[in-house]
Amino acid sequence: MFKLPSISGAEAVKAFGKFGFYFDRQQGTSHAILKKENYPLILSVPQHRVIKKGLLRGLIRDAGLTVEEFCGAL
Repeated sequence: MFKLPSISGAEAVKAFGKFGFYFDRQQGTSHAILKKENYPLILSVPQHRVIKKGLLRGLIRDAGLTVEEFCGAL
């Protein structure tokens, strides 16, 4: 199993952007909503200083990526 780095919500949004996800909206400082054309799911990325590893792994899975692919985009 590949080890996930500790990253912030802003860094996660930037990394998902490299895979075609775009920023849709954000209310206040809560969660950034990311969408992708012709993809049925949206990603809700919390804007925390550090995203917990389990949550990040779940977001990566929901995006249809592997941990190795995601870490390569950082």
